[in-house]
Amino acid sequence: MSAPDPKILGILNVTPDSFSDGGKYFEPGAAIAHGRELLSAGADLLDIGPSSSNPDAKPVGAEEEIRRIAPVLDALIEAGAEISVDSFEPKTQIYALERGVAWLNDIQGFPDESLYPRLADASCGLIVMHSVQGRGNADRRAAPEGDMIEHICRFFEARLEAFSKAGIATERVVLDPGMGFFLGSAPETSFSVLARVGEIKARFGLPVLISVSRKSFLRKVTGRAPGEASAATLAAEVLAALNGADMIRTHEPGPLVDALKVLKAHDAGKTPH
Repeated sequence: MSAPDPKILGILNVTPDSFSDGGKYFEPGAAIAHGRELLSAGADLLDIGPSSSNPDAKPVGAEEEIRRIAPVLDALIEAGAEISVDSFEPKTQIYALERGVAWLNDIQGFPDESLYPRLADASCGLIVMHSVQGRGNADRRAAPEGDMIEHICRFFEARLEAFSKAGIATERVVLDPGMGFFLGSAPETSFSVLARVGEIKARFGLPVLISVSRKSFLRKVTGRAPGEASAATLAAEVLAALNGADMIRTHEPGPLVDALKVLKAHDAGKTPH
């Protein structure tokens, strides 16, 4: 088995209330500069989020989301960056489509079928995330009873069937099982799903994205604050890569790039010279 080579999404939160970076990149100039830094550090594309989805965040609505991302999109698209927009607001998604973004990332997994004709006509990739909440932001509920992988796969099966009926090509889809509070409040659930990424890939034959960066389940087992979770994040991201993740969404691309280089060198070292 060759060393993993996942695509890296750099997280760019254009929000005042992110759990992880405290609104440091809320102003357009700061967001644009940080986007360039993420690309320089090795991100393959930028995942721009105009509203926070943590349990304590308040919804802001599509108009405010668009106001936040418009100048950032302008500058980074002009710079040639590949862009994903992380929003579950249909109006924001349509705006992003009209700007020609490469990806839409929806933590609700695109539940609004009225949007499907627009998605079918587009060519962008679609990151379909599962969450135990179904709609809206994360909260602190318990995971549902039963095997979580089965729960996740049933969700993906239903969504892919709806996409197919609407003429949305399956080849455009990337599956995200969700992590942290999106899988429930117990950290054990996230670790179980992280360990079983390969089962989801085998079932659907589609790429899988994993987003563990600074998330609650890592902080619970380490006792670290979000700003102190870099080592825990990197360990989980390496595990995600080794378990078959095709895309990894992260706040810190640089350490992950270095870790993947080490895995590649280690893999090469297994071959006699």
